[in-house]
Amino acid sequence: MTATPDFLQVSRRQFFRQSGLGLGSAALGALLARDLPAASIAAAPRPHFAPKAKHVIYLHMIGAPSQLDLFDHKPLLQKMDGQKCPEELTKGKRFAFIGGDLALAGTEFNFQRHGQCGLELSELLPYLGSVADDICVVKSLHTNEINHAPAQMFLHTGFGQGGRPSMGAWVTYGLGAENRDLPAYVVLLSGPPGGAGTALWSTGFLPSVYQGIQFRSSGEPVLFLGNPAGHSTKDRRRVLDAVKSLNEQQLGIVGDPEIATRISQYEMAYRMQASVPELMDIAQEKKATLDLYGAQPGKASFANNCLLARRLIERGVRMVQLFDSDWDHHSGLKQRITTKAKDVDRPMAALVRDLKQRGLLDETLVIWGAEFGRTPLRQGINGDGTKTAPGRDHHKDAYTMWMAGGGIKSGVVHGKTDDFGFNIAENPVHTHDLNATVLHLLGLDHERLTFRYQGRDFRLTDVHGELVKGIMA
Repeated sequence: MTATPDFLQVSRRQFFRQSGLGLGSAALGALLARDLPAASIAAAPRPHFAPKAKHVIYLHMIGAPSQLDLFDHKPLLQKMDGQKCPEELTKGKRFAFIGGDLALAGTEFNFQRHGQCGLELSELLPYLGSVADDICVVKSLHTNEINHAPAQMFLHTGFGQGGRPSMGAWVTYGLGAENRDLPAYVVLLSGPPGGAGTALWSTGFLPSVYQGIQFRSSGEPVLFLGNPAGHSTKDRRRVLDAVKSLNEQQLGIVGDPEIATRISQYEMAYRMQASVPELMDIAQEKKATLDLYGAQPGKASFANNCLLARRLIERGVRMVQLFDSDWDHHSGLKQRITTKAKDVDRPMAALVRDLKQRGLLDETLVIWGAEFGRTPLRQGINGDGTKTAPGRDHHKDAYTMWMAGGGIKSGVVHGKTDDFGFNIAENPVHTHDLNATVLHLLGLDHERLTFRYQGRDFRLTDVHGELVKGIMA
């Protein structure tokens, strides 16, 4: 029998034990470097080129608002409200729920022009109209997925199934952190998370140090951050030192980067015990600022989260994502979208205004949108066949988002849909194009920001994506 060469007899565990000290030290060194102030990072990530933006605040409206009732005014659709939809408009199109005899549905809301740019907005968005000259409205978005969870994942990870890193994870992987006492990537919720759940801020196959951390605007700011009852900060420090010693020993043996992540995150959590309570206390803000947002200390709300997003950005957090729920209006559209628009209009306009007043808008990219849009067709049948107050179905082929700050043109509209809002007539923007542009504004080339996993180089934009030059200043 032929003897097995010695190098083939070494197990994976033995290999890591023999070489792991170097691997573990390198991994720990890299992660601990990311925890240092940006000015002192020697081996930390750098932008591929000079960025226009340093931070991102991403406002995602879970469930998909109707662009036809908020942003995209269609007089002809209004004129033909209730009439049977011409067959040529729906030929080859996919709808999530509606079918049969399709009726056109105009809006029940008036539209008005705002600002020097003359931006046309629904009467539901008067506060946003007050900052019309500071935002860019993109009316020609389209995506691949027609149902909520896959479309949410496609928007934030570039793929309609779970398992890939979110945009925030890619951004922090590419740029690192600025504040050693706070995570680089923070998530705030007003209402339950979307159908895709925590996959929307997951690190996927990237090291878990890039995971989004959920903060809460009421109650305990971060779950399990506080000391257990009866234990002091000194007790916590003693426990952490012991755990760190054990983890470092294990890291030296096996060289697993996730152990280095664990060490780094324990230390971050300890520092956050001092930094987070002060950060989350919006009662420190002036009354005029609270009134600007409509924020109320101690209350969980989108308004509070918008104010917290500004406070996070001020302290160097790289990526802040706000998820606001209950925009899935298949029925009862008129009443429900009126309520939701009132919830978000004032605080999102205040966020733009506040960032601008503080000199932060030029370096902060603000994005508002959802996973897809809504059809120009009336939906008024429940699943059991009973009639209900009208709403709109999912529409992936043409919808609207708006952006502001951080290298984005202001007071402009990009793209156009047809007279009914079914199809894109000018300047289509795919989800991958949007993400490529966001990364570019942060100084990252979406084709170079890659991570090798299971033998393949992955990126946020998959193998697609073109820069939307028409919206970049």
